[in-house]
Amino acid sequence: MSTAVARQKDVGAKPRVHRHAVVVGELALGPATRRAVRGRAVEKGDPIAAGELAGLLAMKRTPELIPHCHAVPLTASRVDLRASRRGVTVRAEAQTVDRTGVEMEALVGATVALLTVWDMVKYLEKDARGLYPHASLGPVRVAAKRKGKSEEP
Repeated sequence: MSTAVARQKDVGAKPRVHRHAVVVGELALGPATRRAVRGRAVEKGDPIAAGELAGLLAMKRTPELIPHCHAVPLTASRVDLRASRRGVTVRAEAQTVDRTGVEMEALVGATVALLTVWDMVKYLEKDARGLYPHASLGPVRVAAKRKGKSEEP
Protein backbone atom coordinates (compact mmCIF):
# COMPACT_ATOMS: atom_id res chain seq x y z
CA MET A 1 0.00 0.00 0.00
CA SER A 2 1.34 3.40 -0.97
CA THR A 3 1.98 6.05 1.67
CA ALA A 4 2.35 8.83 -0.91
CA VAL A 5 -0.04 11.74 -0.72
CA ALA A 6 -1.33 13.35 -3.91
CA ARG A 7 -0.35 17.00 -3.95
CA GLN A 8 0.48 19.81 -6.27
CA LYS A 9 4.01 21.20 -6.15
CA ASP A 10 4.23 24.49 -4.24
CA VAL A 11 5.39 27.16 -6.70
CA GLY A 12 4.39 30.13 -4.56
CA ALA A 13 7.95 31.26 -3.86
CA LYS A 14 9.05 31.13 -7.48
CA PRO A 15 9.22 34.42 -9.43
CA ARG A 16 6.85 35.14 -12.30
CA VAL A 17 8.79 34.52 -15.51
CA HIS A 18 7.89 34.62 -19.19
CA ARG A 19 7.51 31.02 -20.36
CA HIS A 20 6.89 29.63 -23.84
CA ALA A 21 6.44 26.07 -25.10
CA VAL A 22 6.08 24.65 -28.60
CA VAL A 23 4.68 21.19 -29.27
CA VAL A 24 4.60 19.42 -32.63
CA GLY A 25 2.83 16.25 -33.66
CA GLU A 26 1.21 14.31 -36.45
CA LEU A 27 -1.87 12.29 -37.29
CA ALA A 28 -1.20 9.78 -40.07
CA LEU A 29 -4.18 9.09 -42.33
CA GLY A 30 -4.98 6.95 -45.34
CA PRO A 31 -4.74 8.35 -48.89
CA ALA A 32 -8.50 8.78 -49.41
CA THR A 33 -8.83 10.64 -46.12
CA ARG A 34 -5.92 12.92 -46.94
CA ARG A 35 -7.62 13.79 -50.25
CA ALA A 36 -10.91 14.51 -48.47
CA VAL A 37 -9.18 16.82 -45.97
CA ARG A 38 -7.32 18.70 -48.73
CA GLY A 39 -10.43 18.88 -50.92
CA ARG A 40 -12.65 20.09 -48.06
CA ALA A 41 -14.89 17.07 -48.59
CA VAL A 42 -15.28 15.85 -44.99
CA GLU A 43 -18.96 15.34 -44.05
CA LYS A 44 -18.69 16.98 -40.61
CA GLY A 45 -17.03 20.11 -42.00
CA ASP A 46 -13.48 21.45 -41.98
CA PRO A 47 -11.39 19.30 -39.61
CA ILE A 48 -8.48 21.75 -39.76
CA ALA A 49 -10.54 24.70 -38.50
CA ALA A 50 -12.39 22.58 -35.93
CA GLY A 51 -9.15 21.04 -34.67
CA GLU A 52 -7.45 24.39 -34.24
CA LEU A 53 -10.34 25.77 -32.23
CA ALA A 54 -10.60 22.60 -30.11
CA GLY A 55 -6.87 22.77 -29.38
CA LEU A 56 -7.11 26.37 -28.18
CA LEU A 57 -10.05 25.55 -25.92
CA ALA A 58 -8.29 22.45 -24.55
CA MET A 59 -5.20 24.42 -23.54
CA LYS A 60 -7.36 26.51 -21.21
CA ARG A 61 -8.80 23.36 -19.60
CA THR A 62 -5.50 21.56 -18.93
CA PRO A 63 -5.65 21.69 -15.10
CA GLU A 64 -9.12 20.10 -15.26
CA LEU A 65 -7.66 17.15 -17.17
CA ILE A 66 -4.20 16.70 -15.60
CA PRO A 67 -4.52 16.56 -11.78
CA HIS A 68 -1.12 18.00 -10.83
CA CYS A 69 -1.11 20.90 -13.30
CA HIS A 70 -1.44 24.39 -11.92
CA ALA A 71 -3.98 26.77 -13.41
CA VAL A 72 -1.74 28.89 -15.61
CA PRO A 73 -3.08 32.13 -17.12
CA LEU A 74 -2.12 31.96 -20.78
CA THR A 75 -0.94 35.25 -22.23
CA ALA A 76 -0.91 33.82 -25.77
CA SER A 77 -1.73 30.54 -27.45
CA ARG A 78 -1.79 29.23 -30.98
CA VAL A 79 -2.64 25.97 -32.74
CA ASP A 80 -1.76 25.47 -36.39
CA LEU A 81 -2.92 22.35 -38.24
CA ARG A 82 -1.76 21.59 -41.77
CA ALA A 83 -2.50 18.84 -44.26
CA SER A 84 0.74 16.96 -44.88
CA ARG A 85 2.09 14.17 -47.05
CA ARG A 86 1.20 11.61 -44.36
CA GLY A 87 -1.93 13.21 -42.87
CA VAL A 88 -2.17 16.27 -40.63
CA THR A 89 0.55 17.97 -38.61
CA VAL A 90 0.13 20.25 -35.62
CA ARG A 91 2.18 22.99 -34.01
CA ALA A 92 0.83 24.29 -30.71
CA GLU A 93 2.33 27.19 -28.78
CA ALA A 94 1.50 28.42 -25.30
CA GLN A 95 2.87 31.42 -23.39
CA THR A 96 2.49 32.80 -19.90
CA VAL A 97 4.14 35.06 -17.36
CA ASP A 98 3.87 32.88 -14.29
CA ARG A 99 5.62 30.61 -11.81
CA THR A 100 5.37 27.38 -13.78
CA GLY A 101 5.69 26.30 -17.40
CA VAL A 102 3.18 25.75 -20.16
CA GLU A 103 4.42 22.51 -21.74
CA MET A 104 1.37 20.60 -20.57
CA GLU A 105 -0.98 23.21 -22.01
CA ALA A 106 0.75 22.98 -25.40
CA LEU A 107 0.78 19.16 -25.26
CA VAL A 108 -2.92 19.01 -24.42
CA GLY A 109 -3.76 21.56 -27.13
CA ALA A 110 -1.80 19.70 -29.81
CA THR A 111 -3.22 16.31 -28.88
CA VAL A 112 -6.84 17.47 -28.68
CA ALA A 113 -6.46 19.25 -32.03
CA LEU A 114 -5.30 16.02 -33.68
CA LEU A 115 -7.96 13.94 -31.91
CA THR A 116 -10.62 16.35 -33.19
CA VAL A 117 -9.41 15.78 -36.75
CA TRP A 118 -9.46 12.00 -36.14
CA ASP A 119 -13.02 12.21 -34.82
CA MET A 120 -14.17 14.13 -37.88
CA VAL A 121 -12.57 11.76 -40.41
CA LYS A 122 -12.92 8.42 -38.65
CA TYR A 123 -15.79 7.34 -40.91
CA LEU A 124 -13.31 7.56 -43.82
CA GLU A 125 -10.64 5.60 -41.95
CA LYS A 126 -12.68 2.62 -40.72
CA ASP A 127 -12.13 -0.75 -42.36
CA ALA A 128 -14.64 -3.61 -42.60
CA ARG A 129 -13.87 -4.65 -39.00
CA GLY A 130 -14.41 -1.13 -37.66
CA LEU A 131 -10.69 -0.56 -37.07
CA TYR A 132 -8.42 2.24 -38.27
CA PRO A 133 -5.52 0.60 -40.13
CA HIS A 134 -4.02 3.85 -41.48
CA ALA A 135 -4.77 6.31 -38.67
CA SER A 136 -2.15 6.75 -35.98
CA LEU A 137 -1.48 9.58 -33.58
CA GLY A 138 2.08 10.65 -32.88
CA PRO A 139 4.68 11.30 -32.16
CA VAL A 140 3.62 14.36 -30.21
CA ARG A 141 6.57 16.04 -28.52
CA VAL A 142 7.83 19.24 -26.93
CA ALA A 143 9.92 20.83 -29.68
CA ALA A 144 10.96 23.99 -27.80
CA LYS A 145 10.74 25.48 -24.35
CA ARG A 146 11.91 28.90 -23.21
CA LYS A 147 12.03 30.62 -19.86
CA GLY A 148 12.77 34.36 -19.76
CA LYS A 149 13.67 36.86 -17.10
CA SER A 150 11.50 37.63 -14.10
CA GLU A 151 8.71 40.14 -14.72
CA GLU A 152 8.59 41.17 -11.06
CA PRO A 153 10.63 44.18 -9.84
